[in-house]
Amino acid sequence: MLFSFTFHSLFGQSNQKNRVIILTDIEAEPDDTQSLVRLLLYSNEIDIKGIVATTSCWHKSMVNPESIRKVIQAYDKVQPNLLKHDGTFPKAETIFSIVKQGLPEYGMLAVGDTKDSEGSEWIIKELQENDERPLWISVWGGSNTLAQALFKIKKTKTEKEVKNLVAKLRVYAISDQDDSGIWIRNNFPDLFYIVSPGDDYRSATWIAINSYIKGINNEKISNSWLVQNIQQGHGPLGAVYPDVAYGMEGDTPSWLNLIPNGLSIPEHPDWGGWGGRYELYKPDFSNLKKGPSGVPFEPETRSIWTNTVDRYVPYIQNDYGRTVKMDTSTFMDNKVTLWRWRDDFQNEFAARMDWCTKSFEEANHPPVIILSNPEQITVKSGQGFGLDAFDTTDPDGDSYSFLWFNYPEAGTYKKLIQVEGAENIHGAYVNAPKVDKEETVHFILKVTDKGEPPLSSYKRIVVTIKP
Repeated sequence: MLFSFTFHSLFGQSNQKNRVIILTDIEAEPDDTQSLVRLLLYSNEIDIKGIVATTSCWHKSMVNPESIRKVIQAYDKVQPNLLKHDGTFPKAETIFSIVKQGLPEYGMLAVGDTKDSEGSEWIIKELQENDERPLWISVWGGSNTLAQALFKIKKTKTEKEVKNLVAKLRVYAISDQDDSGIWIRNNFPDLFYIVSPGDDYRSATWIAINSYIKGINNEKISNSWLVQNIQQGHGPLGAVYPDVAYGMEGDTPSWLNLIPNGLSIPEHPDWGGWGGRYELYKPDFSNLKKGPSGVPFEPETRSIWTNTVDRYVPYIQNDYGRTVKMDTSTFMDNKVTLWRWRDDFQNEFAARMDWCTKSFEEANHPPVIILSNPEQITVKSGQGFGLDAFDTTDPDGDSYSFLWFNYPEAGTYKKLIQVEGAENIHGAYVNAPKVDKEETVHFILKVTDKGEPPLSSYKRIVVTIKP
């Protein structure tokens, strides 16, 4: 045998949905409403446990749960049609019941002995549920509602209870939009926290969702694309998707990696996915430029999951011969870790918006990848091994294309490993590099159908190379 197989999904991953509570400063600007529209289209894939209206540095003295309810009302009108595509889309009544609000106060002014809110109490309630799944907190604005929940937990629980509850929390914050984020990280040093600190948003990873990138096609973040594919002719939910004022959906990256698309493994931010890739370290952002938010920028006292860099050469279409080829352009920065997947998640957003009005037969759905090999493989140094997805199918009967590629930054072995021969057929063959210590390498299979819009699914194969 050239290699051994491990017959289970990646690191114990199962079909369980990731659970999340959203903290949103909705009405600070239109992008929170935009992100909420998209989120509800994934309510069949993500277990939404709460949507809490909060403040932020841009929205200091009010909260707007009524704006959350307006979007859910639009969802209610299309939910019966969404059920034609997946029978697990929740009823609007269920989502209405989890809309909560924090205090209409800014930052740490809303944290203390008399500062409980229905939002902070709801976080504690969900965290104490008999549920082994981590509880993700997706922070679209200020984080003071979470800070208050943690303040109360620390004051009312034993040290062991605090440790156990904090261990179940996962936070992805869209930068720091009040002064409670750094307080949380300083006072709970073991808390799993993803953030691009400070308010220099131009340097943040999440900004890549709406950044114009020179040298690539940016059509799918254009206003005209949003009108045609999201806002107009797609029913009530598309109609409540507002025009861009500052940037499209700046909050969406905080939950994109919770979508079970075969690429993202939420417990491993360093593996990368639709929401970007992040590494755990204590950052030195002393060169960041101060933004206009007024949020204090303090040095980090602990390691956090934060910005990291991918080196990315896109595959592009080839009209003659092999259907794909490597581009001649190379991109390298932290934003690449997110926008490299942008066309894929925008296409899927458009397809799901079609689900609001179209029958199953009229709309497109992602391919279903079936691997002939496990998702974890162990091989010896220098040995060859094969990967295969011959039994892959498409629910709509569409033709589809394969693409196998190595993702060097996701593993410990950082040199690019080329797939032997053609990388666009159902089977791939790889020669493991010679190593003198154990290394891991990640291979991604992307399968894209030829429907309208074209949709992609993924599988990640983690290969351990033994010396």
